[in-house]
Formats: sequence, structure tokens, C-alpha cells
Amino acid sequence: MEGETSLFILGIDTSCDDTSVGIVRDGVGVLSSVVSSQEDLHSRYGGVVPEIASRNHLAMMIPVLTEALRKAGLTLGEIAAVAVTQGPGLMGSLLVGVTFGKSLAAGLGIPIIAVNHLEAHVYSSFLDRGVPEFPLLCLVVSGGHSDLILMEGHGKYLVLGITRDDAPGEVFDKVGRELGLDYPGGPHMDVVAEEGNARAFQFPIPKVSGGPFDMSFSGLKTRALLAIRSSGKTEETVRNLSASFREAVVEVLEMKLEEALREFHPRTVAVTGGVSRNRLLRERVKQLGGKYGVPVLLPQPQYCTDNGAMVASCGYFRLQRGQVASYDINAIADLELKSWEDDEP
Repeated sequence: MEGETSLFILGIDTSCDDTSVGIVRDGVGVLSSVVSSQEDLHSRYGGVVPEIASRNHLAMMIPVLTEALRKAGLTLGEIAAVAVTQGPGLMGSLLVGVTFGKSLAAGLGIPIIAVNHLEAHVYSSFLDRGVPEFPLLCLVVSGGHSDLILMEGHGKYLVLGITRDDAPGEVFDKVGRELGLDYPGGPHMDVVAEEGNARAFQFPIPKVSGGPFDMSFSGLKTRALLAIRSSGKTEETVRNLSASFREAVVEVLEMKLEEALREFHPRTVAVTGGVSRNRLLRERVKQLGGKYGVPVLLPQPQYCTDNGAMVASCGYFRLQRGQVASYDINAIADLELKSWEDDEP
């Protein structure tokens, strides 16, 4: 409304190997989202090396902040609050962001807001779009997570299911590496799979002990690795196995999402996290939305992977509800997702 003052929230995420700062206006309008990737640093090792990641965060924190402010056209004096990923993630990496964020907020005399990395991914679907209708059914799929979450309102979460072993992004990367694809393997497999035959290899859907919405991917990974070793790494095998493995992983995710759609009747569906860039997954989720007449939110590709803008978005809505942390907050590597009313003061 005319005369209302916008709130600019600065978000910081250093949960893994990307140093990211984003600035968001009123929870949904992205003014800047700057990410310094460490992909080249870790590619020679075939995965993230925690010590290298945390050292690089230290080196890049101020340059990334400076660039985010420049792109947003703002000064630090115009920032209303700082939101930072408290966890889950790599402890050394988290410590850099949390320490920097709370020091920045304390120096500016503005609130510091602690954000769970998983809920930040949920809020990534709001960016440059707006707040959806609740309840929202969100599948967060990444290199470290596979969580099916029912969000009944801001800060009201019911975790329906989780992965009981490896996360989808992790198995994509490991199978991609075995196929000889560049790091990270997942995005490269997605490209190669477009030219393959998804029926060339059969991967049975794994049975999972636990809750009805829990998932498992380690068995699929093992079957794929055995298939590679027995079939070799010809160009045809790489294409076909990439397509078949992608089909199997997406089928698991699609099946669990549809089961939750039928049981909980959400008003909106979202799929977020790094794996939500997967072409087949995006296509299948859109089809599910059409089948059940439910709007589907898929983050823009730049907001699928870790970024500070999604942290800032969540921070804005936490701030609106008085969810402000103290300046002595600590990083929590195994932080669980809880509803805000259940958080300790």
C-alpha cells in the first residue's frame, strides 16, 4: 500500500560449499542473489572437502556481501535484519556464516534471525512470485536431503517423510562419477539422460522400513554401480544408464509425492533443492499438479541450489512473527526442522 515502507532482509548461506548472500524486499522480491561457487576447488576430489570449503568461505564472505549490496543498490544502513543459515550443514562452513552474520547484525544494531536450511529451501519457491495458498506440500531434494514436508502456514511444519540413507543428489553424483562424468555428476547425468533409453536398465523400486512417506536410494545406487562395472562405460551405456537411473530416482520421488497429495489434499505443491533442476522431475511434478488440479511451484533454476535469497525470504517472515535470535547463537550441524512455536526462545 502507498506510504508503507519496504523491509530489506539480507540472507547468508554457507551451509556447504557455496558462499551466498541475497537481499530480498518484503519476503519475495529478490534485489540480489550472489553465489560464489567452489565447484572447481572440489572437483579434483570428487566431492566437497569440508576444510577447503570453510577456508574459502572465509575468503569470499566480504566480496560476496559487497557484490550483493552493489547489485541491490543498497547500503548496509538500509538493511532491516540479517538472516543466516544456522544448520543443518557442514559445521566449519556453518560457523563462518553464523559468526559473520551475527557480528554484522550486532555491529549494525539490527536483528539476527536464525534460519533452518531446509525451510529456506521451502521459501525458495516464493521468490519473485509471492506467498502460495496453504497448506503447501513441499518436496525438498538435494545432495544432502530428501524431505517431504507439509507446511500448514508460515513456520508450521509437519515432516511426513525423509530419506533413510543416501539423498538423491548424493546418489546422482556418485553414479555420475562412476560413469566418468564431470563433477558434480547429477546435472551432467541429466543432460546425458536426454539422449538415452530409460528402459535399457531395470532398477526396482526399493522397499523402505519406517514411515509410509520415507524414501531410500542407496539400493538404487548400488545396483547402478554394479551395472556400470558389468556393462562398461561405452557412450551408449553412459547414456542409457543415466536415463534409466534418472527414471528410477524420479519414480520414487513422484510416487511419494502422489501418495501425500492423495492423503493430505494440499492447496499448493512445490519441489525445491538442487535436484529440483532435474528436467524429468520438473516435468513429472507438473503432470501431477495437472492430474490433481493443484498449482505447482518450481523455483527458478538459480534459486534451486543454495542461495542467500531464500534465507532472506524465510528471515522476513520469521521477523514478522517475532522470531528473532540472540547475538550469541551457534551453528548446529544436525539442526532439525521444527515449527516456530516449538523452537526454544
